[in-house]
Amino acid sequence: MDTQIVRAEIIANGLVQGVGFRYFVLHAARELKLKGFVQNLFTGEVLTVVEGPKLIVEELFNKIKTGPRSAHVKNAVIKWLTNNNEFTDFEVRY
Repeated sequence: MDTQIVRAEIIANGLVQGVGFRYFVLHAARELKLKGFVQNLFTGEVLTVVEGPKLIVEELFNKIKTGPRSAHVKNAVIKWLTNNNEFTDFEVRY
């Protein structure tokens, strides 16, 4: 199992604001024991910044690509970064 700790930025677009998307990501990330945050962007997209084991981050990415039932994710892109151990928990930012 790949236990490399990574950092990723995930941008999701489509119908992802006003549909409980951030709380869907919050619940999924906490369930997977990941650290970071999720927030709405002024562009109508949702940004997730996450740190954790690469395979687990990929699992969260797969959940984000689907989203909650009320959302319609048109596209989700992941950008891999170097982990800097910045976070202690996962939260929603405003």
